[in-house]
Amino acid sequence: MNWPKFFQYLSLKNNFFFRQSDSFIYFCIGNTVSTLNLDDMAEHNDLGNWGEEMAVEYLHRRGYTIRETDWRYGHRDIDIIALTEDMRTLVFIEVKTRSSCLFERPEDAVDRKKIRSIGYAANAYVKQNQITMETRFDILTIVGSKDEGIPQIEHLEDAFNPMLAF
Repeated sequence: MNWPKFFQYLSLKNNFFFRQSDSFIYFCIGNTVSTLNLDDMAEHNDLGNWGEEMAVEYLHRRGYTIRETDWRYGHRDIDIIALTEDMRTLVFIEVKTRSSCLFERPEDAVDRKKIRSIGYAANAYVKQNQITMETRFDILTIVGSKDEGIPQIEHLEDAFNPMLAF
């Protein structure tokens, strides 16, 4: 691959650079060149957005009141913040969507780092909104796609405690 001099200079100085074309990003770290297909990323984002829409519908049907979706605190985010049907518990929900669970269960993608991130964001939300009620952390998994009919949804209540991830 013939890289412009600017990228060659960055490579010598920082040992890392990237270049974007219409559909791909080319990464070069040292002597290794990798590509990332932007069309695949767009499909991945579409699947995630569809999954979050399905999660909101699912929660509504079960009596939850949605307070926020995709709430952000800096670079951290919480997919859904909702109140339980009895309005006594504020629930922070991480949504994981997969087209299949052939390689990994969706909930396994919620690792220690993600749990800590959700904990920081949830703490900020509680402080900013002066929340005094009980809180809970759930994972909602969705397996399927828009094109495949009814998705498989699993709601893991009280799935984790961020205080144990530090």
